[in-house]
Amino acid sequence: MKEYMALTSNADDLPSLYVNTTQPLHSLLSTARYRIGAVTQVLENLAMRGDITTDSVILSDFALLCCIPLRDGCDVLDIVARRMDAQPS
Repeated sequence: MKEYMALTSNADDLPSLYVNTTQPLHSLLSTARYRIGAVTQVLENLAMRGDITTDSVILSDFALLCCIPLRDGCDVLDIVARRMDAQPS
């Protein structure tokens, strides 16, 4: 595994956002949890609201806003899984 791995959510083919794959596992898990937890909190707050009327452009933008940190969190969890699989039993 490379020391630095580009996040899937980079906006173009020339990535600028990376994860240091050599960080301690607890640090990587904390990073993933923070991103996934932030989106979870926003979605839970939205679910508790009454009727929310909006157009499809706003919903599309909101979905993208939620997808970016979720994808980042999943990328980091993939790194954790690879590192754990590589450890001797």
